[in-house]
Amino acid sequence: MKRTTTAGLAAAALLLPLTGCGGDAEAGSGRTVTVTVGYQSKTINTVTAGTLLRSLGAFERELAARGKKDGFTYKVKWEDYATGAPITAQMTAGKIDIGSMGDFPLLLNAARGKQLGQPTRLVSVTGYNLRGGLNTVITTPDSKLTDLGELRGKKVSTSIGSAADGTLVRALQRAGLDAAKDIHKVNQQPAVGASALGAGSVDALSQFVAWPGLLAFQGKAKALYDGAELNLATFHGVTAREDFAEKNPAVLDAFLRAQITATAYLREHPVQAAEKVASATGLPAEVVYLYNGAHGIATFDPTLKPGLVDALKQDVPVLKAAKLVGDVDVDAFVDDRYIKKAYGADYGRQSAATAPPPRSEVWLKGAEKTEAFDSPALALRFAAAHRDTARAVYVPDATTGTLWFADRAVWVRDGGELKPFVTPSVAARYVTAHPGARTVPYATALAGS
Repeated sequence: MKRTTTAGLAAAALLLPLTGCGGDAEAGSGRTVTVTVGYQSKTINTVTAGTLLRSLGAFERELAARGKKDGFTYKVKWEDYATGAPITAQMTAGKIDIGSMGDFPLLLNAARGKQLGQPTRLVSVTGYNLRGGLNTVITTPDSKLTDLGELRGKKVSTSIGSAADGTLVRALQRAGLDAAKDIHKVNQQPAVGASALGAGSVDALSQFVAWPGLLAFQGKAKALYDGAELNLATFHGVTAREDFAEKNPAVLDAFLRAQITATAYLREHPVQAAEKVASATGLPAEVVYLYNGAHGIATFDPTLKPGLVDALKQDVPVLKAAKLVGDVDVDAFVDDRYIKKAYGADYGRQSAATAPPPRSEVWLKGAEKTEAFDSPALALRFAAAHRDTARAVYVPDATTGTLWFADRAVWVRDGGELKPFVTPSVAARYVTAHPGARTVPYATALAGS
C-alpha cells in the first residue's frame, strides 16, 4: 500500500482548487461541481458506498459542509448499474469519478484503467466475508444435483469476470473439473441467469449477492455450493479515478467520511438499514438482512485490511488464466492514504477489527431489532413459540458460518444437537463423518427444538 503522506502535504493537498468532476463543472456557474458516483443498487454489499449512502444523504451533507468553507456548490449524480463492468467503462471514459464493485471487477477496473491511461485506485472496502460466503452456486429446488462434481457436462450461468465466476472456477478445480472444458459456461447478467435457471435452460447459477439468497427466499432455488467452502476472502470495494483523487482530495475525503457514517448507521440500526435498502431496490428486506444484518454474511468495514489485499493478489492468476487481464500491480492499485485520513487516529484499531462470531437470529414482524441466540436450537425454539409472528429465521452453517434462512437450510440431528448446513453436500459429509447423525426436515427440526 502507499504510505500516508506527511501531515503538511496532506493539508496542502486539501487546499488545492477544486476542478469539475465527472467530466465538467456545471456550465455557466464556475463554482458548481458535479460529482458522479457509479453504484450497483442490487449488489447490496456495496450499500455503504451506494444505496444506503444515497438514502441517508450523508455524502450530500458532507459536501454541503465543505461548500460553506470553500464557496463551491456541490451536486451528486448517482448512476445505477447491474454489474461493475459498465462502471469501469464510464470511469475510464472520465464520466464516473467514484465507483463500487466486487473484487474481481476491481482488478478488471485496475487493468483497464492502466491500459487506457486512466488509472484508478482502490480507496476503501464496503462489505467482505473472510471465507468467501458472498458467492453461491444454486440450482432449482427440484434438481437432482447434490454436489458440485455433478455439474460435469451441465450448463452453468454466471457473469464472466465477476467474483461469482471466480468462485465457480476455483470450486470446480477443487472438485476435479475444468470450468473451461467440463461444463458449458453461459455468460449472463444476474437477472438473465436467474430467469434462465427458472426456465430450465441452465442447470445451475453461480452469482453474487443478493441473487442466491433472493431466489432461495422465493423458493425458486436451493444452494448447491457455499462459496465459504473455499475459505478465501471476498469483498466489495470503492475505486476512484486517480486524476480525480489527486485534483479533488477534499471531495474524496467527504465521500469516505460519508461512507464511514453509513457504515456506522448500518451497524447501529441493521433492521432499519435493511428496510431502507429494500425500499430503494425492491428486494425483500429479509434478503437484505441475510447479507447485511447484524450477523449477516457480510461484514462492513471501510478499512483496507491486509488480508483483503492479499486475497486480491490471489485473484489475479484466476483472471489471467481466463485471459481477462495481464499482470496487475495490486500494491500500486491499493491506496490507503484517503481512508486513513478520513478515519484519523482510529484507523489502526478499526483495521485490526474482525467480524464477530456468527449467531442465529429471529426477526419478528413489526420488530425494530432481531432476537439473537447462541445456538440454532435456541433460535428454533423461539421461532416455534412465535410461529405466527416470525418474519424470518436465520442460522449459521455449522461448518462455514455462512448465515442462511432456517427453512432453506439442510438440518442434521446429531444426538441431542441440531446442526444447519447451507448445502446438501456439506450436510452429507458431516453425516458420513458422524455415525448416528441423520438429516431431518425443517418441520421436524422446528418441532423438536
